[in-house]
Amino acid sequence: MTYAGTVPRDPLAAALDAAARGWHVFPLRPGTKRPALHGEVTCPRTGRCAGGHVKWEQRATTDPERIRAAWSSGAFNVGIATGPSGLVVVDLDMPKSKGSADAPCGATTFEALCERAGHPVPDTYRVRTASGGTHLYFTAPPDARFANTAGTIGELIDTRAWGGYVVAAGSTTDTGTYKAVNGSVAAPLPGWLHTILEPAPARSAGPLRLPVVDGNRAAVAALEAECAVVSAAPDRQRNTTLNRCAFKVGRFVAWGDVPRHVVEEAFQGAGEARGLTAAECRATIRSALDSSIRKARPRDAA
Repeated sequence: MTYAGTVPRDPLAAALDAAARGWHVFPLRPGTKRPALHGEVTCPRTGRCAGGHVKWEQRATTDPERIRAAWSSGAFNVGIATGPSGLVVVDLDMPKSKGSADAPCGATTFEALCERAGHPVPDTYRVRTASGGTHLYFTAPPDARFANTAGTIGELIDTRAWGGYVVAAGSTTDTGTYKAVNGSVAAPLPGWLHTILEPAPARSAGPLRLPVVDGNRAAVAALEAECAVVSAAPDRQRNTTLNRCAFKVGRFVAWGDVPRHVVEEAFQGAGEARGLTAAECRATIRSALDSSIRKARPRDAA
């Protein structure tokens, strides 16, 4: 096993180290993050693929002999198939645009979410990525089968589970090396993250219908408009959009134009219909409204 702050001496050592942890590995093209295995179009339909093309997720292994044989033909990087490995890896990314230097990175957003949930940032196996981001490794509950997510937890926060993979510590790309910065074991997935990542129940795709309430017409019109914005939000901006839109409507709650529970119910429906989990919607809406109400200026000064 490697220890915190160390890097396996070569790609084969990195692959064997990951496999010793029970993680299923497969080769990535040298210096890249792309699988080195053949694709379906070029599949020879021989060997393991005699009965049909076998994808990288099914070919990933913990068998030391198969690993040595695969890496004997080249200095491949190491991919870890997260689903078969029983892992959920939280990817805390860095802003990619040079013009977003002031934007919070995924790690900052995740720390804020942990604080909001009332828990410290989990102590678990983590890897510093070549781009400066961080991968947090968690063991998935045995009865859970999570899919990959993009932006569901928060801005610049993705997850890899079934159908996904991550680049293992010890791999190198043209931007740098993946390094283990905490050599401990992967901790169990925290319960509050489990709740956020649970698939949202199917909801009616019908038009949003707000409850009938007595309130200022401008407030109700604003609520309807902002819920429509949430419903049309891009996948990676769903949570951020929900937070921003709820904040904008919060001033009407502060002025007494519309009851808070009406606003919460409307945004909850819009957020869940867009694919966010019920727990994530509740937390985001509550935080946004609390902040908006606290900062709201008097109506005549707005």
